[in-house]
Amino acid sequence: MFGLKKKRRERIRNGPFPEAWANILEKHVAYYHLLTPEDQAELRGHIQVFLDEKAFEGCDGLEINDEIRVVIAAQACILLLHRETDYYPTLNSILVYPHQYFSPGIRKLSEGVVAEGLEGRLGESWYRGPVVLSWDDVRRTAHDHLDGHNVVFHEFAHQLDSESGANEGAPLLPRRSMYIAWARVLGNEYAHLISELDHHHNTDLDAYGATNPAEFFAVVTEAFFENPVQLKQRHPRLYEQLALFFRQDPATRFEEMGVTDSRREKK
Repeated sequence: MFGLKKKRRERIRNGPFPEAWANILEKHVAYYHLLTPEDQAELRGHIQVFLDEKAFEGCDGLEINDEIRVVIAAQACILLLHRETDYYPTLNSILVYPHQYFSPGIRKLSEGVVAEGLEGRLGESWYRGPVVLSWDDVRRTAHDHLDGHNVVFHEFAHQLDSESGANEGAPLLPRRSMYIAWARVLGNEYAHLISELDHHHNTDLDAYGATNPAEFFAVVTEAFFENPVQLKQRHPRLYEQLALFFRQDPATRFEEMGVTDSRREKK
């Protein structure tokens, strides 16, 4: 069965890429232009497999079209470049809302005091369930690869995290020996972020990463792909661990193309 799946995926990856999809990539996925021609070709193959295997469902009246499917698939598959992948194996469907949507949530007000109510969301990722996204925010972050935020990178980082069997900030690493360094480096960086926020210091990493280790991994994944030069300069050990996992070096990619991410630094 696995051999048949591999052959089917290889056939789909090597098939012709629709011209209409290529135009969508060129026009609506800014990050695509940062990739080498070889990486662009690999990405197009991954997109074809992803779209063959994953279902999209529009919510609140949103009609799913090729732009929505290709823009989301492209960004999800950027995280898969250069790696052996099973294409987010526990994910079957992506639910897309036209705008920010609201879901029940619990908010901590103070020590021992919580409030329940509806929370506005841009996206969420469920373990062995769907990814949910706001199309407005997907489209906005896809067009601007210099804003330091990408809702698709964030939510699909959660999907990678869950491949290890739990959402705890430790994805399925290529080698067991890598987990010791991963836990040490990411654990120290997570604790440092919490400490900086506790002391009311400005941080170059999004404060949302202090929520829990799973959110920390998702936040630093965004920073790795969208703010790599700064991340490498200020958090070299963290950058190294992410580069080993993703098998990519976006800081070098940005520098070689003369792209700066300095405007996203927090003052």
